[in-house]
Amino acid sequence: MPSKILYHGSSDIVTEPIVRATKFHKDFGWGFYCTDIRKQAVKWAIRRSNQRGVINKYNYVENTDLKILKFEEMTDAWLDFIARCRSGNQHGYDIVEGAMADDVVWDWVSDFLEGTISRAAFWELVKFRHPTHQISFHTPRALQCLTYVDSEFITGVDNNATK
Repeated sequence: MPSKILYHGSSDIVTEPIVRATKFHKDFGWGFYCTDIRKQAVKWAIRRSNQRGVINKYNYVENTDLKILKFEEMTDAWLDFIARCRSGNQHGYDIVEGAMADDVVWDWVSDFLEGTISRAAFWELVKFRHPTHQISFHTPRALQCLTYVDSEFITGVDNNATK
């Protein structure tokens, strides 16, 4: 299996990722979240660390023996899955990968769930959003697909954010 580089934005160096159950409901449920978009990881790190953060870099090799759900694009199935997870429901996947419902998109998901906007209106709104990516690891076996490479400290203005 080919490998790819993933990033995790944090306030700390994370050499050994763990799955954390939190009170906050995330797009794909509890897990350890990464992205293949460095600029997005920079935003995560800055947001979590008040202007100084850490970009952790991992080598990821997919294990096809795991239960993996991939959303190649934003679809009704993606929207419904995120709505269930953000409502506190958990799932049985080891790894989930797809687009991210950032704060703006989540507001539209909430509007859709409350019946304020239709499914069609939701799709009209999100089609103009920039591409995002996230991959979440939900089990210890899934975390074994990651190998720590290195970390770098960043500040609120990161000149390498577009790499």
